[in-house]
Amino acid sequence: QVQLVESGGGLVQAGGSLRLSCAASGRTASRYTMGWFRQAPGKEREFVASVNWSGDSTNYADSVKGRFTISRDNAKTTVYLQMNSLKPEDTAVYYCASDLRSAQVMDIILPKYWGQGTQVTVSS
Repeated sequence: QVQLVESGGGLVQAGGSLRLSCAASGRTASRYTMGWFRQAPGKEREFVASVNWSGDSTNYADSVKGRFTISRDNAKTTVYLQMNSLKPEDTAVYYCASDLRSAQVMDIILPKYWGQGTQVTVSS
């Protein structure tokens, strides 16, 4: 069992930056792949980025490549999403997710564990 708690959302102007954090707890949380999804109003939830348990394998959605960076700390129980050059279309509720599968398949197979989400709003 893994519990996930997100933080760091907020309101930012287009072109600005935000950093989201997700703290994982659970006996084996450090061995799990972690990632981010987002859901905009009226749209389906979509994959954003993922990182494997060791931090050396990442996966990004095409829409955020070059602007967002996912990382995790040395203890491997907190994952970060650095979001730069934000656009109004990045506005969404961002969810942290975790699973034992590879970071390379998190965009294909929905992960098992989810956080409650944090709102990111980008104004134009």
